[in-house]
Amino acid sequence: MFYRVRETSIDPRLIWAIALPAMVTNVATALIGVGDMWIVGQLDDAPTQGAVDVGARIFAILFTVMNFLKTGTTGLVAQAGARDGAAEQVATLLRGLTIAAIIGFGLLALRPLLLPLLLDALGAQADVLEAASMYAGIRYWTAPGVMFNLALVGYLVGQRRMTTVLIVEVAYNLLNVGLGLWLVLGVGSGIAGIGWSSFVAEYAKLAVLIALVAGGPTRGHIADAIRGGGVLARDKLLPFLSVNRDLFLRTVVLMLALAALTRISAERGAVVLAANGIMYQMFVLSALFLDGFENAAQVIHGERYGAKDRDGFLAYTGAILKRGLMGAAIAALGFELFADPLLASFAATPEVARTAQDLKLWLVLIPFAGVASFVLDGVFVGASWTRAMLLSMAGAALVYAAMLRATWPMGSDGLWLSFVVFLAARAALQLALIPRLVARDLPDANVDGGHHN
Repeated sequence: MFYRVRETSIDPRLIWAIALPAMVTNVATALIGVGDMWIVGQLDDAPTQGAVDVGARIFAILFTVMNFLKTGTTGLVAQAGARDGAAEQVATLLRGLTIAAIIGFGLLALRPLLLPLLLDALGAQADVLEAASMYAGIRYWTAPGVMFNLALVGYLVGQRRMTTVLIVEVAYNLLNVGLGLWLVLGVGSGIAGIGWSSFVAEYAKLAVLIALVAGGPTRGHIADAIRGGGVLARDKLLPFLSVNRDLFLRTVVLMLALAALTRISAERGAVVLAANGIMYQMFVLSALFLDGFENAAQVIHGERYGAKDRDGFLAYTGAILKRGLMGAAIAALGFELFADPLLASFAATPEVARTAQDLKLWLVLIPFAGVASFVLDGVFVGASWTRAMLLSMAGAALVYAAMLRATWPMGSDGLWLSFVVFLAARAALQLALIPRLVARDLPDANVDGGHHN
């Protein structure tokens, strides 16, 4: 089933107004995030640096799977704005904050059990274990703040307040790095200073976000929502929980797929593991850049879905995909031109550098394979088609598993071929599902007069 829509319904400025600040935010956060590793590197102590790496990976795992709080809130807030107005957007935020409180304080309650398990799972031993326990033990207390911040940022993104989010995120990271420099290199507090800088920066970010969100007319909407008592009504809360459950499970499937990259690489030796680890970091950098288009799709498609604007929904799907492919071409060109020196700069030995450089073709292909799935993730989140999103991810994961088995003799080339196919399969399955979902939720007879071709 194909659709014809009017290109005149597209406002390219709206796409870029959301996508560009999101890109800058993502890339700035990634670049500034290396600050902890650089700071602790000045201590000239390998176990301490290894401990920060272990601790960072713990919280990458722990907090990344909770990112559904931000993603789900963004789509639902955008829908509510188009359908019901500001009051329902605030009610959606309050639901998000309620779930955030349950998860955040639940994680604290599980701290004595969960933290040792995570440290053991990542193989921390001896001096590294002692230092990692200190760092992670401090940073773990940020869990409630992180959960609240995810919901609050999702609310701001859903309201198109991307510039505000950009300023807050960059300021948060600069504060984190600045405090780390002072505590570690100035005061001499060692690895504990890295943990405390993260703690202070996270709760400072929370205070700023609360001040930004709770000011002006929003304060009245918050009071009305609380007095009305319908925020946590079963018929309102269940859809919110359903969306976030599906997003959580989808993230788990994705993380298992990504973990396969590390596990299979490790089976091939230290050099291959290091080279593929560098390749993965390059993929993450390109994904953070292209995720700006996913953010644009989340907000715009949430609004078009909330307004039951089928024509605009479909037109923006094509428009964002086109611009996403432009972004992918820029990323691919950058890798084509600079992959060799970039990969070498991350490599610990010349052998690792050569091994990674032999794989640079995949860095050129990955942005094209990934961008469609990123954008369509945003489309599905905006429309709250999270069950379909989960099913498409699971289907792509099965294709990925079959590819890994079939391409094992090809070495790392087979591994990255499988990953490219995984990304493409996600997009293909989502594209196949869109006609049925649109026909179900956005029928032809709408205000924009959309029709089949």
